[in-house]
Amino acid sequence: MKRPSANPNDFCLPDLGEGLEDAELIEWSVHVGQRVEENDTLAKMETAKALVEVPSPRGGTIAELHGKPGETIKVGAPLVTYQVEEKAAPPARRTMAVPAAASAGNGHGRANPAEERRDAGTVVGSLSETSEESGKVRAAPAVRRLARDKGVDLQNIAGTGIGGRITLADVEAASGAEPTSPPVETRQVPDIAPEQKTPKQESADNGAIVSGSAADATRTPFRGVRRTIAERLRHSVDHAIHYTVMDEADVSSLDELRRRLMGASNEKITFLPFVSFAICRVLSGKYGEHLRRLNSTVDDEKQEIVQNRPIHLGIATDTDSGLMVPVIRNAERMGVLEIGRHIARLARAARERTIPANELHGSTFTISNFGSMGGRFGTPIINYPESAILAVGRAREGVVVRRGMLGVGKLLPLSLTCDHRVIDGATAATALTKIIDLLQSPDELLPAARPEV
Repeated sequence: MKRPSANPNDFCLPDLGEGLEDAELIEWSVHVGQRVEENDTLAKMETAKALVEVPSPRGGTIAELHGKPGETIKVGAPLVTYQVEEKAAPPARRTMAVPAAASAGNGHGRANPAEERRDAGTVVGSLSETSEESGKVRAAPAVRRLARDKGVDLQNIAGTGIGGRITLADVEAASGAEPTSPPVETRQVPDIAPEQKTPKQESADNGAIVSGSAADATRTPFRGVRRTIAERLRHSVDHAIHYTVMDEADVSSLDELRRRLMGASNEKITFLPFVSFAICRVLSGKYGEHLRRLNSTVDDEKQEIVQNRPIHLGIATDTDSGLMVPVIRNAERMGVLEIGRHIARLARAARERTIPANELHGSTFTISNFGSMGGRFGTPIINYPESAILAVGRAREGVVVRRGMLGVGKLLPLSLTCDHRVIDGATAATALTKIIDLLQSPDELLPAARPEV
């Protein structure tokens, strides 16, 4: 394990967001001997949540690169070493927000790394004072982008960050918005054309190690998103007491409403936004305060059940890198069409690996729509530390009974898994029944589902 460096010419891997302890090096964007400027991309790293471009904290010449593609680098360990610049001001150095294990070696604790990153006006880490041209606006790329989005002129802002750098909070204050934590800039790594890849490159792309001359087996290390998925699922199974209740909703009338809305709004609309809206109605306590329990999270360390009032809806999304759970915050305030637009945007960003890290955490209840791939019922694993998850199966035509008469209708399978430590079986069954009642009564969904024309 690499330790934090005392060399002022070392740039150490910063915390790339959400207190992650390490990241996998995907590829270098620079080489030894290359001259770089501040904010030039040094490397592309894969964290447990996203692909991240790591910018240079200063200008200089690359003397050494620490690590090879495919290696996992700890936060706080040297990433790049710059050459000593002659007749120049002392080189700038980022101070990392490192995990406790890494910071223990130098005896310096840190309080609230996210707050320090915001105050320093950088995307990640913080900068010591730098020697810059007089009159030059000091702001990181994320700050400049936010200023453009909000129509704020950086020339008119007095920076409160180190060395007068303009921070995200400065821009938000100038625009009258509430300060928020800085997003981590993410981009998809460009691929090599298939015809240009060698067998060795193909193996490196998916992280698989070919075993045997006949290539009759592969070994794939747990890395990045896949490793995080494995750890969280194991943690959930080890802590939560899972049980599942299942039923079907006759969504024949809802399907007619869905088709009318698609025609009026000219948007593709699936059953998922309607299910999401129905869940929010139930979790809001509209049909009984006891049903709010399904919007709880568990703090096992303090042995407490945290019953949340806002509904931050997680939407499990299948990607090439594994399962990700983008979050729709305050979903209880939205109608069907708005929820549908958020689902489409977040799913697209997750699959393209461009989703900000702050949209991948903080959910209070999760929906898994495996029915888009196939299957009717399932036993989904709770997205710990949440207390419940709803799986939506594939809608199908089946026999239904209406007013004592047999007929053919569209049935939507639903599977609700709960943590028995928090939610009793009767509460789960009542919640699922009410969700089904709402889906079978489109009139109750119609006010929020009315198209915006």
